[in-house]
Parts: sequence; structure tokens; C-alpha cells
Amino acid sequence: MNNITQINKKIKEGFIGQRMIVLPPNVKRSIVNNPLIKNLYLTAIGYYPKAIYHDRERKTGSNQYILLYCVDGEGDVYLNDEVYNLKPNTFIIIPKNVGHRYKSANVNPWSIYWVHFSGLTADALYERSTEQDAPCVHAIPYDESRIKLFDQVYAILEHSFHEKEMEITNLYLQHFIASLVYYKQLNPVTYDTDSVSISIAYMKKNIQKKLLIEDLASQRGISVSHYSRLFHQKTGSSPINYFNLLKIQASCQHLYFTDRSIKEIATTLGFDDQYYFSRLFSKLIGMSPLKYRKIHKTR
Repeated sequence: MNNITQINKKIKEGFIGQRMIVLPPNVKRSIVNNPLIKNLYLTAIGYYPKAIYHDRERKTGSNQYILLYCVDGEGDVYLNDEVYNLKPNTFIIIPKNVGHRYKSANVNPWSIYWVHFSGLTADALYERSTEQDAPCVHAIPYDESRIKLFDQVYAILEHSFHEKEMEITNLYLQHFIASLVYYKQLNPVTYDTDSVSISIAYMKKNIQKKLLIEDLASQRGISVSHYSRLFHQKTGSSPINYFNLLKIQASCQHLYFTDRSIKEIATTLGFDDQYYFSRLFSKLIGMSPLKYRKIHKTR
């Protein structure tokens, strides 16, 4: 009988080591009128470690979005007749005004960082976390700096709810949420695994070389025609034109940050003919390398 009672035990909050802050109504009102942070702001924030028997249900939902970021253990989110399982290094954003329930596993209870947030751009940010307009569990690499950022937000809130403190905490909040929602874009080398993305990374690493389209296609193990078609579909450019653009962009850095001659820069980037390099530069940038250097060095 006691075992059944333990299994059915439900706790909304009150865990050993928990941290939780809910903003008072007057602070929320001041945020809504603050042009710096009214677009996206938190209304509550917390961390529940080893939250055994954690079980929260809102039958009519919440009027804010709820981000749950699991770093240890596991648990389930019940939403729209679907069950979403959270394990270490996963997160989900629960949409506002939708009935839901989330609960920690009894055997291996989760440790979660959570944020309730709202604002004028909250809808758009939530949509960025969905797949086919539905909530989604995202698996992300652990990043210590993300936890430090959360801790900094929490520490400032513990200290003060004054205007400038609220501004910096909510600006940091945007960074924290973006590190989760845009994890693929922040780590393109890891997540862009298609042939074109890998090929572009290869170009950047070999910017000083002279590469033919046959070299680039061979590097990906596909035919020249298929490679060219895939590359154009993704970038709107041919592979060699794209590679040349990368070279010219790199030359802009040399022109600005070094005193190397045009010939030296051209040679460094794999151009045997400095006059061809200068013509290509003028075509892509709209002015000669010398004029570019003169304008930007003066500035």
C-alpha cells in the first residue's frame, strides 16, 4: 500500500536544491512598457535537480510559453495527445494556451532548467522550435557556457528587479533561448552534413589552393554534373564562382588588415595572375583592390 502511495505521489515544486523565481505583477507591467525587452521577456525561471515525483498539469495551458531543458535523468511531456520524452541534453518548448502535463520519471528523475517567457516576438521564436508546426524534442550538445548564462540571469534576478537589471537579464534570456533553438545554425560544421555544405567547408579550409570543379566533385565522390546541380540548387551559384567569391572576401581582409601588395595577396589566395585577380575583385566588389584599400584604410 505504501509503495502505491509513493508511485502516485505528485509534487509541483519544493525539491531539494531547487531554484525558482516568479516575477511580481508590477515588474511584469514595467517590462511590457520597456522598448528594449518587451519583445521577449521571462515571467518565471527555475532549476529543479533530481526532481523525483515532479508532476505538473495545466488543463487549459499557460498564457506563456514554457521551455523545459533536461540535463540529467528523464521525464515525459503530454501535449496534444502526444507523449514527448525528455532525456539528458534535450529540450522542448510547450506552446501557450494549450493543455499539457509534464512529469519526471520515478526511477531516474530529471534535472531541468525551465523558463516561462512571453513578448511580442515569442510566437515567432516558438515557431522556430517546431517541426511542421508541431512541438518537437530537440537533442543538443551540452555547453557549459549555456549553464553559466542561465546562472548569471538567475543571480541578477536574485539581486534586483530594477529596470536595468531586468533589461540585462532579458537580453541574456534571448541569448540563452537562442543557444537552444538555433543550435544547428550555431554549429554549422556539425549539423550541415549535406554534400554542398561539406564542400563549402572544404573550400574555406583550402582557400589558398587552385581547385577545379573536378577536384571538388571528386572530394565528395560524385559526378561533376550532379555536383554542379546540387551546388546550384543550394547556393544559386556555380561551385567555382562561389569559391572565387570566398577568395575575394578573404582578400578584403588582407587589404584591410595587412600592408601586403596586391600581387602578394593574389598569390596567397592561389591566383597566378594579379591582373586577373584585380579584374575579378572589381567585378565582385564594384571597385579595384587599391581603391578598396584606400577607402577602408582611411576610414
